[in-house]
Amino acid sequence: MKNPLLEKFNTAPFSKIENEHYLPAIKKLIALTNAEISEITNNTDEPTFTNTVEALENTGLQLDRATSIFFNLNSAETNDEIQKIAQEVSPLLTEFSNDLLLNEKLFARVKTVFESRNELDLNTEQTTLLEKQYKGFARNGANLSEEKKIQLRKIDADLSKLSLTFGENVLAATNAYHLHLTNEEDLAGLPDGEKEAAAQVAKEKELEGWVITLDYPSYIPFMKYAENRELRKELSLAFGARAFTKGVNNNEENVLKIVNLRHQRAQLLGYKSHAHFVLEERMAKTPQTVLDFSNELLQKAKPAAKKEFDELEAFAKKQDGIDQLQKWDSAFYAEKLKQQKFSLDDEKLKPYFKLENVINGVFTVAEKLYGLQFEVDAAIDKYHPDVKTYRVTDTDGALVSIFYADFHPRPGKRGGAWMTSYKPQQKFHGINDRPHVSIVCNFTKPTASKPSLLTFNEVTTLFHEFGHALHGMLANTTYKGLSGTSVHWDFVELPSQILENWCYEKETLELFAKHYQTGAIIPMELVKKIKESATFHEGMQTLRQLSFGLLDMQWHNGDPSNIKDVKAFEEEAFKETSLYPDTPETCMSTAFSHIFQGGYSAGYYSYKWAEVLDADAFAYFKEQGIFNKKVADKFKNFVLSQGGTQDPMELYIKFRGKKPNPEALLERAGLI
Repeated sequence: MKNPLLEKFNTAPFSKIENEHYLPAIKKLIALTNAEISEITNNTDEPTFTNTVEALENTGLQLDRATSIFFNLNSAETNDEIQKIAQEVSPLLTEFSNDLLLNEKLFARVKTVFESRNELDLNTEQTTLLEKQYKGFARNGANLSEEKKIQLRKIDADLSKLSLTFGENVLAATNAYHLHLTNEEDLAGLPDGEKEAAAQVAKEKELEGWVITLDYPSYIPFMKYAENRELRKELSLAFGARAFTKGVNNNEENVLKIVNLRHQRAQLLGYKSHAHFVLEERMAKTPQTVLDFSNELLQKAKPAAKKEFDELEAFAKKQDGIDQLQKWDSAFYAEKLKQQKFSLDDEKLKPYFKLENVINGVFTVAEKLYGLQFEVDAAIDKYHPDVKTYRVTDTDGALVSIFYADFHPRPGKRGGAWMTSYKPQQKFHGINDRPHVSIVCNFTKPTASKPSLLTFNEVTTLFHEFGHALHGMLANTTYKGLSGTSVHWDFVELPSQILENWCYEKETLELFAKHYQTGAIIPMELVKKIKESATFHEGMQTLRQLSFGLLDMQWHNGDPSNIKDVKAFEEEAFKETSLYPDTPETCMSTAFSHIFQGGYSAGYYSYKWAEVLDADAFAYFKEQGIFNKKVADKFKNFVLSQGGTQDPMELYIKFRGKKPNPEALLERAGLI
C-alpha cells in the first residue's frame, strides 16, 4: 500500500491520508529513527558535539511530522477510528521515547560531550542544546537502575493512555448533551443572531426549534443573555458536570490515577513531587516560588473580587429580588451591570468584528510590527473545508511560514483555542527550513443571514492564539528542539498575551473594526468604553485564574495517595478563592484538560506569571508608540525569533533593558 506519510512531502498531504495509513507509517518511522540512533551509538569515533548531540537532534524528522499530523487531527478533526488508533499509537511512542531516553550507550556519549563542554568552543545555542539533551536523559531516568527503568516505562505507558482517555471522555461528555428548546419564550433575552445560530444547530441535528450545546459559541451567549434562570441553571450544571456524571465518560478515577502516577514518577526520579520535577525547568524554578507569587496576587485581588461580587449580588437583588447569587447568574448579571455602567453591550460590538475583518486586522498588526505579508494559498492541502491556508512572506518576498487557521466548532473538534505546528523551523544542510504553523479556535459560525461576528472576548482570543503563531512563524534558530514555542512553559504565554493588548488600542481598532453592513469604523465612544471596561470585574477574573492555578498546584505539589474523593479535594483547594456557593453535582478537575491532557500540569500559574511579563513589555511599547519599529524589532530579535536558545529572563532583559516590574500588571488590572 502506498503510504503518503512515508513519502517525502513539504506541506501535510491531508487529502491523501486515510486512517489506515497512520499505524503502519508510525511503526515504520519508529524503526527508521531507531536505525538512525543505532548509527550514533555504534559510531566508534570519540563522541563529539557534531557526531552525537547534533546527530541526535536531527533524527526522527519524518516521524515528528507524521505524529504531529496525527495528534493535531486527533484534537481538531477526530472520530472514533482516530481515537482508537491513538490508543494504539500512544503506547508505541511512549515506548520509543523511553527506549531513547533510557539508552545507556547513547546517554554515555551525550554525557561524555556534556562533561567536556568547557573545553569545547560552543556558541550559546549549542551549549543550550547540549544542556537540554543531557537534562532530558537525566530527568527521564537515564541514571536509574534497570529495575527502576522498567517501573518508569510502565508508568509512562499508563500515563500516555490515561491522558488520551481523559480527553476522549471530555469530548464525548461535551457532545453527549444538548438543550433542546421548542418554545420561543425560553429564548427570551437571547439576541437574534444567537437564536438563528441555535436554530441552525437544531437543523443540523434534524430537530425542530432550537438547540443549545456545551460548545463555547453556543453555551456562553446563553449563559450571558437567557432570562430563563432555570434553563441557565440546567446548562451550567451540565457544563460543570462534564466527565463527572457517574457511569459513562467519568474521569474521576482517571484524575486520581494520573496524579498518583505523576507523583510516583517524580519520586522514582528523585524529586519530592511532580511540581518539583516540572518546575525545575521553568522560570519559577520551585513550587514555593509559584505559591508565593500566587498568594501575593491573591492578597491584592481578593478584596477587589469580594467588593465586585457584593456589588453584583446587590445588583441582582435589586433587579430581580435574587437573594443568593449562583454560578449560573454570574455572566447574566455581570453583562447587565456592565451595560448599565458603561452602556457597552457585546451585541452592539459584534457587528464591528466580522471574523474576516478581524483576521485582516491581526495580519495588518503583524505587517506593521514585523513586516509580514499574508496571502491566501488555496493550493495548500487542508484537513477540513473550514480551514484557511496562507503563505506568509517578509518584505523581500521570502517565505517566512505556511499558516493554517481553523475557526469554527465541529463535533470532531475539542473545545477551546490553541496554536500548534505541523513542521518546526530549523537550519538544516545549509537551508533555513521554514515552519508550518496552525491556530485552532471555536468561534460562532456564520448563519444564513449573518457572517461570523465575534464577541470582543473572541477577538482577544484570536489575537492571543495569533501571538503564539508569531512565536512559531518568526523562529530563527539552528535546532528544531529550541525553535519557536520550545521555551520554558511560563515564558510561552508572553508572545500570546502581549498581542491581546493591541485589541484595546484606538490605533489598532481603527484598522479593522468596521461595521459588516455599512463599513463604518467603530465609533470612538465605543473604543473609549472598551478601554474603560477593560478592568471590569478584573478582581473576580484574577481570582478565577488564581483558583485554577492553585488547584493545579494542590494536585501536583504533594503526595496524592491519600486522596480518595476528587470533588472533596477540589472543594478544599477552592476554599480561599470561591465566591459562589458550591454545586455538588459539578466538578472542574474531571474536565480540566489543560492539566490532565495538555501540558500545563504544575504550570497553570504560567498565565498569570506571563501577564506580569506582558504588562511590563507592553508598557514599553506604549512609551515608544504601539507600532514603534525599534521596539518591535527588539521584541522580534530577542523574544520571538530566539525560541529556547537562552534563559528566558536573559532574553527578556535584552529586550526590555531590565527585569519585569510586577506593578505594571497590578496597575493595568486596576488593582492598585
